[in-house]
This record gives sequence, structure tokens and C-alpha cells, in this order.
Amino acid sequence: QVQLVQSGPGLVKPSQTLSLTCNVSGTSMLVDQSWWIWIRQPPGKGLDWIGYVSHTDSTNYSPSLKSRASVSRDTSRNQFTLQLRSVTPDDTAIYYCARVSNMAYDSWGQGTQVTVSS
Repeated sequence: QVQLVQSGPGLVKPSQTLSLTCNVSGTSMLVDQSWWIWIRQPPGKGLDWIGYVSHTDSTNYSPSLKSRASVSRDTSRNQFTLQLRSVTPDDTAIYYCARVSNMAYDSWGQGTQVTVSS
């Protein structure tokens, strides 16, 4: 069974870079052909897709976040990360990592509440 465990700070100051890590267990990212995804949910709103990294290290991002977001993976550590640069209070949200396998979201991280505030 694949498990995703998130880590990272819950408070980030405006203009800084938000960095979150998703540690993967139960599968090897070296051979797993899934997509590794980051999603967020702002307070009182629905889920927003941020971006993903594939098993070939190709990436794709939401147009609204493309200029600030980076998703990458480290197969030696079996983890993938999100970096979101130049954050503002509008980036306050619960952030989730997830796996898409066979066109379905089948594993989720526990969620990380990130607040952007000075």
C-alpha cells in the first residue's frame, strides 16, 4: 500500500519560498510510472491543482502558478517536493500531495496547513 507523508513548515513569511516535501513509501519512485501531484485548498474554497512531476521527470503546472511553482522528485530519497516562490497571503491553504496512477487519485498525503503571514 502506497503511503504519502508530508513535511514542511506551517508558517511562511510573505515574499519567501514555500517548500514542502512528500515522502513516499510502499513503492519505488524509480520504477513507479505514476504522476506525483501537489494540490491545495484555500480557506472556504475548493481544491486547486498546482502541478505534477511524472515518472519521466516531465512537469506541468496550473497556468496561474506556473511562474512561481516548481515540482521535482528525488528517486534516491523516494520523495517529491513543491517549491512556491514569492508567496503572498493568498497562498494560505491546506496543501496536499497525491499520486495519480492509472488515471485515478489513489493516494493522498495528510495535508499541511500553510499560513503566509509576517
